[in-house]
Amino acid sequence: MAAYDDLMAFQRETQALAQVAGRLGWDQETMMPRDAAPQRGAEMAAMEGVLHARRTDPRVADWLAAAETSGEVEVAQLREIRRSYERASKVPAKLASEIARMTSEAQGAWAAAREADDFAAFAPVLREVVSLKREEGAALSAGGDVYDAMLDDYEPGATAVELSAMFDALRPRLVALRAAVLDAPAPPALQGRFDEGAQMKLARQIAKAFGYDMSMGRVDKAVHPFSSGSGLDVRITTRTSEDDPFNCIYSTIHEVGHAAYEQGVDRRYLLTPLGQGVSMGVHESQSRIYENQIGRGRAFTGWLYGQMRDAFGDFGIADEEAFYACVNRVENGFIRTEADEVQYNLHVLLRFDLERALIARDIEVDDLEAAWNERFEADFGYPVDRASNGVLQDVHWSVGLFGYFPTYTLGNVYAGCLNEAMHAAVPDLNGALAQGDTTAATDWLRENVQRHGGLYAPREVIERACGQAPSEAPLLGYLEEKFRGIYGL
Repeated sequence: MAAYDDLMAFQRETQALAQVAGRLGWDQETMMPRDAAPQRGAEMAAMEGVLHARRTDPRVADWLAAAETSGEVEVAQLREIRRSYERASKVPAKLASEIARMTSEAQGAWAAAREADDFAAFAPVLREVVSLKREEGAALSAGGDVYDAMLDDYEPGATAVELSAMFDALRPRLVALRAAVLDAPAPPALQGRFDEGAQMKLARQIAKAFGYDMSMGRVDKAVHPFSSGSGLDVRITTRTSEDDPFNCIYSTIHEVGHAAYEQGVDRRYLLTPLGQGVSMGVHESQSRIYENQIGRGRAFTGWLYGQMRDAFGDFGIADEEAFYACVNRVENGFIRTEADEVQYNLHVLLRFDLERALIARDIEVDDLEAAWNERFEADFGYPVDRASNGVLQDVHWSVGLFGYFPTYTLGNVYAGCLNEAMHAAVPDLNGALAQGDTTAATDWLRENVQRHGGLYAPREVIERACGQAPSEAPLLGYLEEKFRGIYGL
């Protein structure tokens, strides 16, 4: 076991350094002075250089060859280390550092362009990012499909062809449901002004209600909500709007789902390859089931209605049933992160198709805004009014996360499967949720998904939890039953 022990000691140091690099990213999004971006880019590049050198250290190959294993966990650790080593070894160190530097700077350029509604100002920077990511993808694919090689970073084992088949099955029923709902009378929208300090106080209260351990986490504000870290230090951000407290509440619940996954991983795996979520699709299944099936469900919104009245007084919604309909109101909008459950996946499919075309060189960066606007109007029936509501709304492409977007819809599919299995397994789940008690739900998810970390492959995690292979059918059934009920269809 000497080789295995030496390898794991080396990996724990590498994982610790990766957490430090992640903390630099968290700081950049929350507290870093605006004009510090060029220096932060150099810092991130230096950290990536150190990490890349460790991930491709020849000793890793020697340890892997000599390591002897005696159990399921050790086999899984070696599997993940081998996969990481083989991928990292395909990417030149200079390219890895340059991507880290460029994406750090591009993040600031994106934020400025988004504020100014000026895609043309961002396009030259994005061209450089895309060029570097194409180069990386080509190195990783070794002659295979470049986009699949990128996707493998976020959802190991998935392919674009497989996802396209699933998404093609989703699209027509989602489009039909959207049309039916938007033709029906809409429930009242929330109106008024809601103190932003009170929103943040309520957000922290709700985070704790969902089991987020604040002794190992914190809640801050950012332009684009996110979760960062793993193990004993998992931080989330949210955002506020005076006229839309749901944005803050549900962004918080969503990010708590991510954070709870990281906090729920078996402590034996801390600072090892198994000590974090296995994939972004499985990660998104946690954030979406927390946010939607639990957080927007009739039972939990009944409790939330009382908390909202305590925080803001009478805000014009008559009762719990009207509040449930208000929370789940379907309406036209531009922003993916603010989209209702019916339309959210249509936003993701747009991005999936565009980024595949961009990586394949079927379109170029200079064509991207026009392509986005054309596709959006075709899918949603109205034109994009400004770049910050269109091609500039998401941070992902600026930081090189190509292959990430499809995992959002895959996560929704997984969440649909998990929700069906959870309700079958947990008696009187809705009774507990109606009291604001999420423990039965979050305990089931921790036991069946979160604690495993990276022990099993992504599809295997879902299959083990649900007793069957993942399918889009439970998600579609859930959406149609819920929204046809709310809208009286």
